[in-house]
Amino acid sequence: MTARRLFRARKAAVTTAAAVTAAVLVAACGTDGADTHAEHGSAPSASASPSASAPGTVEKGGHNAADVAFAQGMIPHHRQAVAMSVMARERASAPEVKELAAAIEKAQGPEIRTLSGWLTSWGEPVPAEDAAGHSGHDGHGEATASAGTTGASGMAGMMTEQEMDDLEKSSGKAFDTAFLKLMIKHHEGAVAMARTERQQGAHQPAKAMADDIIASQSAEITRMNGLLGSGG
Repeated sequence: MTARRLFRARKAAVTTAAAVTAAVLVAACGTDGADTHAEHGSAPSASASPSASAPGTVEKGGHNAADVAFAQGMIPHHRQAVAMSVMARERASAPEVKELAAAIEKAQGPEIRTLSGWLTSWGEPVPAEDAAGHSGHDGHGEATASAGTTGASGMAGMMTEQEMDDLEKSSGKAFDTAFLKLMIKHHEGAVAMARTERQQGAHQPAKAMADDIIASQSAEITRMNGLLGSGG
């Protein structure tokens, strides 16, 4: 009896040990499976998070290359319009032309400062004072301006150095007519640049300025065409 009881006790112990070993193996396999599952990317990855940014997106309040091009192009464009408007103080004869020129100068001067501030905050260069306009000497303007599309800087509507010199040398009614014709072309170029910013820009304040330019300068184009039609 003693030997038989000893045999049964040993058999029970073996059975219990086997059960414990099996349980440990099952748990281990479960852990390995989870690890393998994760290693193979079956679990949701961080890249699939809803908060992940899509390629090429711009953060709120940010800007892109189109915004930089708009600011760097519009600054010399505005500077030239202001220079033309300053001439009208002494050389224009029609009160309507003087009034229009004063309005252009008043609107575009502050915009130049705003555009320059954006570029500075973005770490981008601000065009030098002689980047375009009266002091342009790149030779490109004379060739392209004949088509009535670009001037000394290659930007739409810009006057060539020769056109600016001729305008400065004129006065009275001749100045009024030349000023209106040149400024219409100049405004058309600015409107085209602003439309590009509206379509491609990301900086909301710049897009808002583009809207203002489109609205105000389109209205001034209509006004200038009317003045030309009435004899200036």
